[in-house]
Amino acid sequence: TFFFSNISSDNIDLETVLKECSGALDLFLNNRFMDALALLKPRNQSMYHAMGYSSILVMQAGMTFEPKDMDAAMSASLPIVSICPTSPVVSFVSTEEMHAELCYAEVLLQKAALTFLDESIIGFIKGGMRIRNSYQIYKDCQAMINAMEDKEKLTSTLTHFRGGVSMGIGSFNLMLSLLPSRVLRLMEFLGFSGDREMGLSELRSGAASNSLRSILSTLTLLMFHLYISVILGIGDGDLKEAEALLAPYKNKFPNGALILFYTARIAVLKGNFTFAQEKYLACIASQEEWRQIHHLCYWELMWAYSFEQNWREAYHYANLLSKESKWSQAVYVFQKAAILSMLPEEEVTELGENVVQLFRQVEGLRLKIAGKSIPTEKFAAKKAQRYVSSVPGKLVVPALEMMYVWNGFTVVGKRPELTENILSTLEKTEDQLRNETHPSEYHQDDECLVQLLKGLCLRELGRLVQAEICFNRVISRWSHLTAPHHTLELTACFFAMMNYKDYSMESRLHFRIHAALNTMGSFAAKLPPSRTPA
Repeated sequence: TFFFSNISSDNIDLETVLKECSGALDLFLNNRFMDALALLKPRNQSMYHAMGYSSILVMQAGMTFEPKDMDAAMSASLPIVSICPTSPVVSFVSTEEMHAELCYAEVLLQKAALTFLDESIIGFIKGGMRIRNSYQIYKDCQAMINAMEDKEKLTSTLTHFRGGVSMGIGSFNLMLSLLPSRVLRLMEFLGFSGDREMGLSELRSGAASNSLRSILSTLTLLMFHLYISVILGIGDGDLKEAEALLAPYKNKFPNGALILFYTARIAVLKGNFTFAQEKYLACIASQEEWRQIHHLCYWELMWAYSFEQNWREAYHYANLLSKESKWSQAVYVFQKAAILSMLPEEEVTELGENVVQLFRQVEGLRLKIAGKSIPTEKFAAKKAQRYVSSVPGKLVVPALEMMYVWNGFTVVGKRPELTENILSTLEKTEDQLRNETHPSEYHQDDECLVQLLKGLCLRELGRLVQAEICFNRVISRWSHLTAPHHTLELTACFFAMMNYKDYSMESRLHFRIHAALNTMGSFAAKLPPSRTPA
């Protein structure tokens, strides 16, 4: 462990430091981002000021993907991580040292996140080592908290410390628990462990701790319930808990961009798309300092309108993303072209767009992280290859296929009438494919895709027998194996895993398989012995 004498200066004690940083956090949540940076900008005040300053710059760099922002964030973290240990220390001597360790663990994580954006394998290894060191420091800090006899009578500075430890330990356990078992076994060999229930419990404790890092625990829980659970297909997320977590911040920061953003996201997952659209627009109007938050709203608005099949409005936000955001240009341009493909050709011409040219741009826009392709960009580029030849092979319902990639059918499924509308679109496409006089080389793939998406719609509508027929049609065209009769979607997952390699979005599918197996295992454990499935 490491001792940092500058956790606070001679002129400012730790408690005052924490209060000042809490004030900066309030400024941040009130959309006063530059004021928060100005208050935190290091002037030999304390490591907490430096860490807070670095944290905001890291967040900005992650949202913009701009090299200048990444350089600024990396430079801000250098003074903190440049102090190396001379010898290990078994225990901490003072509260200041304990907080210094906590700050160091957090900054290591930030620096690891920035290092992962390096396009080399060396950068990836460096990032992994920093994460390992960060995790070990959090475990040391947790051991210190556990050794304290009366945890209910902690001083205010130790309450802040405990809240930070809960946030770190909780986040690590939650993130690791999401990894597929084969990856998790390797992580456990390296000294990591992932217990989801423990992770959630620690984060809940951190969120309720009334500490400087309470908001970080809250935001992590919101990210899990409102995004990770949905995208990885591990459940609907606990919307009641999400609303309860957000409630005190809605009262304190009613116009805060982050608060409005998550309020809108909860509305989306409830199927209240019109209300969500209003809140995203309010979020956009709430501030101009960080345009990156606008981009997050554009992404969400694009999907909210896509769920309604309002393709013209969905195109508007996809177009803004493709022009303004650098986060994933390949995906944005593909998404824009996919949405335009759902519109009549005369409307596309009226908008001054060329779908074929857009699809052809996708391959050249791909990014790499740690020398590896991003799965969604690889998927988009593979799909867009149809348009490379002089006689392009058109994609069928590509926007609906992307909706499946992001697990959007579970979201739109909250609105049966909209699900029926999407089903109608798929049935029309099915008829067109059936009546093709000169089927293309992609004809069978297109038919399988339509059947898969039809099956998802029917499943969400509760028409399970019809859904099973659709899924069986897909399976019968791809293999002569008999599908197991557990759950329809899990059957498709097992089929893909056991019979194919290097298929599109393979890693995303493995995450969903892992999550589904965990869900089935938990369910089976609760059954009486006579009802436990073989």
